[in-house]
Amino acid sequence: MQIVIIGGGASGFMAAITAAETYPDARVIILEKNKTVLNKVRISGGGRCNVTHQPSDLRFFIKNYPRGEKFLRKLLSRFDAQDTVNWFENRGVKLKTEADGRMFPVTDSSQTIIECLLRAAKVLNIDIKTSTGVKSFAWTDMENVPKFSLHLDTEEAILADKLLIATGGHPKTSGFDWISTHDHSIVEPFPSLFTFNVPDGYLLPLSGVAVQDAHVKIIGTKHEWRGPVMLTHWGFSGPAILKLSAWGARDLAAMNYHFTFKINWLPDMNEQQVREFLIAEKSNTPKQQITSHARFGLPIRLWKAFAEKAEITENLRWSDATNKVLNRMAELLTNSQFDVKGKSTYKEEFVTCGGLALDDINQETLESKKVPGLFFAGEVLDVDGITGGFNFQNAWTTGFVAGKEIGRIS
Repeated sequence: MQIVIIGGGASGFMAAITAAETYPDARVIILEKNKTVLNKVRISGGGRCNVTHQPSDLRFFIKNYPRGEKFLRKLLSRFDAQDTVNWFENRGVKLKTEADGRMFPVTDSSQTIIECLLRAAKVLNIDIKTSTGVKSFAWTDMENVPKFSLHLDTEEAILADKLLIATGGHPKTSGFDWISTHDHSIVEPFPSLFTFNVPDGYLLPLSGVAVQDAHVKIIGTKHEWRGPVMLTHWGFSGPAILKLSAWGARDLAAMNYHFTFKINWLPDMNEQQVREFLIAEKSNTPKQQITSHARFGLPIRLWKAFAEKAEITENLRWSDATNKVLNRMAELLTNSQFDVKGKSTYKEEFVTCGGLALDDINQETLESKKVPGLFFAGEVLDVDGITGGFNFQNAWTTGFVAGKEIGRIS
């Protein structure tokens, strides 16, 4: 049996290794259009590779997928985050958990993960062909001959008994045309992890300043998130922004990425509570300059920016502050509003929602309902997770299940 896997990324490698281990008599081939494999693994997590997220109860873990939650539920019961940890540790790669739940190799190097996967593939005699793009494939149901003929960019053809597509997401629907020609439905893709561009924001000079706990809400929608926010030279980033972008991906695309959001920088307090605190400071520290010491544990640069926006002069003392400027300060601290005019890709880790419609896939096996012997894994499916290792877990899980099922005799 010849099993061909299109795509040399995380899901493709997991599928290839699992298939080769499960069906030792099969010949397994990986076709990768780029000169190198595992490119997304290489750049993930700033070059450290965010392998997965800390294992937890499936009911909670699955809630981190804006799209594909129901589809992934059964698959994760077969290969979850703990299985991922065990899989790598059994191959000599230990993982560590950081405070926010993200898991990385203890070496803090994505090369450790790449070498592990390449080593496993080599031991299993998996044939890896790089600079080998697939233009199209044809399927036939004739007996006693391979069912698939793959037409390569080089004008060559490769035959396969079973075929798995693990080519990842694509920013345009046209990127899936070679799949949709086989009667598969494609859900229009949109960016799913991105930062907010605020070109006119008064906080732009504060690039690099971060607040560990803030509440962000997109006005006019139900989308909100609480967590760390980071200021950038183009606007806003950080986990709360990225997770919000994932949950709101389709709505924000419909708005053409022009919308308004608000931030409560003190999510455990409301505007009235903050106002009362600021007014009390007039009595508690009357002689102190307002801009000399930040309150509420906020970074001093951020505190000064809010003070300036509230028209509090640098030398103004608490005792001399009018209730009007303190009211304005309270509003800025709990209800800052910013107009977004565009987005920026989160680093180089391009993630999309959309892709192959899940209704076209057998949830138990990841085999196509339209073309027998054709399987899918990874981000080519209409499944995406929030930042923190969840997209890689989707890759490991779907790759493993597809690899287990692909060699079964129908």
